[in-house]
Amino acid sequence: MKLIILAADHTSELHPLTLTQPKSLLPVAGVPILERMLNTFGTTAGLNETLVVANQKFSDQFENWVERSAKETPCRITVFNNGSSTREESRGALGDLGLVIRRNEIADDLIVVAGDNLFSHPLESFGVFCQETQEPILGVYDVGRLESAKNYSEVHTDMEGQITSFLEKPPAPETTLIGVALYFFPRKTLPQIKHYLAAGNDPGKPGRLIQWLYPRMPVYTWAIPGIWYDVGSRETLEEANRFFDEFRN
Repeated sequence: MKLIILAADHTSELHPLTLTQPKSLLPVAGVPILERMLNTFGTTAGLNETLVVANQKFSDQFENWVERSAKETPCRITVFNNGSSTREESRGALGDLGLVIRRNEIADDLIVVAGDNLFSHPLESFGVFCQETQEPILGVYDVGRLESAKNYSEVHTDMEGQITSFLEKPPAPETTLIGVALYFFPRKTLPQIKHYLAAGNDPGKPGRLIQWLYPRMPVYTWAIPGIWYDVGSRETLEEANRFFDEFRN
């Protein structure tokens, strides 16, 4: 099983912080976001490689980080440069996922996560659930407020946790349960990802793939424990800094 971290976005929401460094390497309570994320996966059973998808502008910084951190990680880390230098050249998160699968001839089970996610609790049990289920899985989180759910995706499930409805950026959500950019794609679903992209579907938000996939095959959910942050603004970054500083102490 491989872990793919999508960290090639050309974000402007965190300028000027991200003018000279990638968002995934911004420090939170003194530790880069990417490093904190990898720590939450710990020694996930069956995980043998991590691929970090980077853009041309910041690829060297990720390589330097790997050189400094490789001895402290339980599995091999590889940086994959997607070749894009500007937002206009970007293929989108799903486009990057398809590219890294194709270029590396990947035929393994995949855990896929966006590089700006922070989790307060370990995710090793997510890996266990993935291996036991062997169906596509979406990480879900209760944001607590319907107004907040408008910024993400609305997820409904049956009693077994299988998705029955999924909608990106719902204008009037009926639940506070949202989809998070944490996914499991067993190897049998890799042709579906290729088909989705070849059909000209949206290569941007990974949630679009879930929205396309769940009517075609069972897609299950896994509730993220503890606190989750999507570091997409200065406010969220500052909140995460406060939380992890207190969490550490």
